[in-house]
Amino acid sequence: MVTLHQESLPPATGAWREGDPPGRRQWYVRPTPLSLEAGGELPGARLAFETWGRLAPDASNAVLVLHALTGDSHVAGPAGPGHPTPGWWDGLVGPGRALDPDRWFVVAPNVLGGCQGSTGPSSRTADGRRWGGDFPFLTQRDQVAAEAGLADALGIDRWALVIGGSMGGMRALEWAVTHPERTGALLLLATAASASAEQIAWADVQTRAIRSDAHWLGGHYHDTGRGPHSGLGLARSIAHVTYRSEPELQVRFGRASQGMEDPWNGGRYQVGSYLGHHAAKLVRRFDAGSYVVLSEAMNSHDIGRGRGGVRAALSRVSADTLVAGVGSDRLYPQAQQAELAAGIPGADGLRLIESPYGHDGFLIEVEQVAALVRELLAGRRTGREEG
Repeated sequence: MVTLHQESLPPATGAWREGDPPGRRQWYVRPTPLSLEAGGELPGARLAFETWGRLAPDASNAVLVLHALTGDSHVAGPAGPGHPTPGWWDGLVGPGRALDPDRWFVVAPNVLGGCQGSTGPSSRTADGRRWGGDFPFLTQRDQVAAEAGLADALGIDRWALVIGGSMGGMRALEWAVTHPERTGALLLLATAASASAEQIAWADVQTRAIRSDAHWLGGHYHDTGRGPHSGLGLARSIAHVTYRSEPELQVRFGRASQGMEDPWNGGRYQVGSYLGHHAAKLVRRFDAGSYVVLSEAMNSHDIGRGRGGVRAALSRVSADTLVAGVGSDRLYPQAQQAELAAGIPGADGLRLIESPYGHDGFLIEVEQVAALVRELLAGRRTGREEG
């Protein structure tokens, strides 16, 4: 069933507090516990989601948009009640845009384990306590299983398109491998078939920064009035360096000091101030427990696990597929997208998003992403007309 429900978030995160209006969000409440790949189950799982447009009578126009690590369901629209930040792909969804609500029914869920309305570490269990550090280990397959329940509740048997970048791309790929019959077209951006050793290493440093914070308390900080804000901020600063490119940072900041500050006397460089700004922004809107849970889920990503390896798993994809990397991405290098493009039967070679912004290019270069979306959806329309 699909229900509207408000979920309280703790004082340790600025994402959403009890009594706040839901904004555009709706909630899917899973009627049965979710069995987890690592063992055990998650009872009472809820997904927050947003939609744009109307579902066609034959449900043929549904598009699933999957967000990255610190994203949410608010793909498009301004910040406001229930939405702490503006839409993160605002140029992609709207009248006259690649995902025009007059033509497509766009669905964007907040990932399970997150902190923007979906069940995560800051949520309450049936007995009223916070999950905190007891929240179970999740994988991308668990998250897709929850999203499949949402699709069932919405009456969507098959997505016209599934699109995602980075962690969203991991989930999009899992959709196409786990449910090939439900994935009509597939757009994978700046993602991989499995997390590499280097990607795991970067995430490990970040989660250790959070867990090393004196206010982490084993993950049980949510009702203390404090939280591991310093650790989360440090994790974000580390991550943000990997999200951007060295040439961009050099051109923007070089060796310049921040204002009148003297780095030789305790002052900051501009690049350090920049990282601190992004750290503070994330701390205001995101929960450290969710950051840990989702980072570990990304580290667990391996499309070939239990499927005979990556090559065998990719061969199961039947969707019309486009795979794109970002030329300046040093976190998810092009070789990973090349592996996807070579291994997926319906992939049309490796595409490249030209951007100086590194991994974040898939979020920033919206027009290039929109062109790929239009290409895929035009093919779907042509196929239906010819059929």
